[in-house]
Amino acid sequence: MPFRSVLLLAGILFVFTACERSPYQDGARIYKNYCANCHMDSGEGLGALIPPLAGADYLAKNYDQLPCLVRYGLQDTIVVNGKIYAEEMPPNDKLSDIDITNVLNYVNTHLGNQNPIFTLEQVRASLDKCSTIQFPSPSLFPADKVDPTR
Repeated sequence: MPFRSVLLLAGILFVFTACERSPYQDGARIYKNYCANCHMDSGEGLGALIPPLAGADYLAKNYDQLPCLVRYGLQDTIVVNGKIYAEEMPPNDKLSDIDITNVLNYVNTHLGNQNPIFTLEQVRASLDKCSTIQFPSPSLFPADKVDPTR
């Protein structure tokens, strides 16, 4: 009888752990549906047109503005890993605040990145700040303040 109890307990634990979602599963799905078309599945970008997200120094340097970038897009020149990119990034205004949190956490912890994760509160605070300015604002993402030759 004890063997059956142990077996039953092991089976129950297996079912519960097998159904547990990865904390970044939603972010990966959102990335695939909304970001990978331009930034590619592995985040390498598209040559000189679309900047990489994989190992991108821009993510850490502009951490606080990332939620605004995802929501409102970008129509300015930026520098990523020393290269200048001027292609427009379309807004993703259909994504919820939770979706933005999830996709940013996926990008910040995958694709060769080791950046801090966002809380939902941080994303909302960032979005509140950028919603009060005319966005995208070149002053938020100044490419002219970065030396692309470095």
